Amino acid sequence: MDVQGLDWLLVPLHQLVSWGAAGAMVFGGVVPYIPQYRDIRRTQNAEGFSTYVCLVLLVANILRILFWFGRHFESPLLWQSIVMIITMLLMLKLCTEVRVANELNVKRRFFADFDPHHFWHWSSFADYLQCVLAFTGIAGYVTYLSIDSALFVETLGFLAVLTEAMLGVPQLYRNHRYQSTEGMRSRRGTPPAGGTPVTPLMPFESWHCPMCSLLGRLAPGHVRSILPSPALPATF
Repeated sequence: MDVQGLDWLLVPLHQLVSWGAAGAMVFGGVVPYIPQYRDIRRTQNAEGFSTYVCLVLLVANILRILFWFGRHFESPLLWQSIVMIITMLLMLKLCTEVRVANELNVKRRFFADFDPHHFWHWSSFADYLQCVLAFTGIAGYVTYLSIDSALFVETLGFLAVLTEAMLGVPQLYRNHRYQSTEGMRSRRGTPPAGGTPVTPLMPFESWHCPMCSLLGRLAPGHVRSILPSPALPATF
């Protein structure tokens, strides 16, 4: 049987594999956060998870979506960013609800206070949402004004990849601050399924960002291996 006779089988098979790969690319990045979400919901304790991880991923993926308007890349990567943003908002909502429920007699903090000392440590999920919308609006407006500048578009893409490469830094800082890794899942020390997507950006990114990403994501796992796990302080 020649190859042409197998077209009826190969074509659908190729399409199925393509759909599977696209699905893995879109949803693979959020898989490591599913068990983390379930643990926080089950224990009603979010101390082991740094919400600054959500901040890093929200900024990175918002910038990546804005970069798409200047230079189109594959649709699965665009949908990956959208799914990741939704996931991080859900993580933020859960962590905020758990933290506020565990905090008694603590002054409520709001985004509208514009207090830098309490940035990203507000008392309501609505405040986080306002911050994300404000950042998206400002960044979107600047992108709209500068979309015709190739340098701006490349810089936007570079910042998106560089920001995502720093994903492990917030968790590393938290572990170092408390000298503890309690509540941290070791599988989060590894890159998400599918890794960091590659987009046709500047040559400098081809080696700098993957190296930063590797170091940033392995460091929390290394700290986990050398630190004890004492009880955490009552506040983050």
